[in-house]
Amino acid sequence: MFDCKDVDLYYGAFQALKKVNLRIEKNQITALIGPSGCGKSTFLRTLNRMNDLVAGCRVEGQILLGGTNIYTDVDPIVLRRHVGMVFQQPNPFPKSIYDNIAYGPRLKGITKKSELNDIVERSLRQAAIWDELKDRLHKSALGLSGGQQQRLCIARALAVEPEVLLMDEATSALDPISTAHIEDLAVKLKKDYTVIMVTHNMQQAQRIADKTAFFYLGEMVEFGETNQIFENPQEERTIRYVSGNFG
Repeated sequence: MFDCKDVDLYYGAFQALKKVNLRIEKNQITALIGPSGCGKSTFLRTLNRMNDLVAGCRVEGQILLGGTNIYTDVDPIVLRRHVGMVFQQPNPFPKSIYDNIAYGPRLKGITKKSELNDIVERSLRQAAIWDELKDRLHKSALGLSGGQQQRLCIARALAVEPEVLLMDEATSALDPISTAHIEDLAVKLKKDYTVIMVTHNMQQAQRIADKTAFFYLGEMVEFGETNQIFENPQEERTIRYVSGNFG
């Protein structure tokens, strides 16, 4: 799915990512872990070019999606239709639940009511929240709980039928029950999507990720099967981090 080769990222003179080489497989959950400020969220945002919005940001190396270089051969707006993103804080639009989901499809030119209805229902079902919201579709999304808002944001991302779903600490602001809902949802979604998630919660990575990458000071120092990373880490820095003795 993604093939990243010698990826460097600079904010002005500061180098935030250093020679990251990583191949992310289709229909898997890949977790990015590491201490605060290590570059994992920065790396995640290179995958849909969100860093383009930061003044002075420069990316070198190659990031290929399905063999296509996303920095030279793809318009960023088109790219973000294929690579959706869910942020740390739920960010529903100040619109109805229905209009939150229909927003992206309408931008793509879909205006037929019956088609939009189908998309809204399908997306909310995929996000495992249809039964909770089907009788409230025309009420404000801002009236939902935090966990419901986050699942709504996932449904909104799925409405434009991306290939990849990026999750940037998508459960860190949620209670344990809502977190469990999102984790269960991510496992179900990998049947149809590639899921890449940043998390500070190592237990979360252990529970649901197929592969895990450990970042430290802008470098990816270890990558492999999640069980291998946590049970038998090879890098000293990874050992210290997963054992809780990282300082």
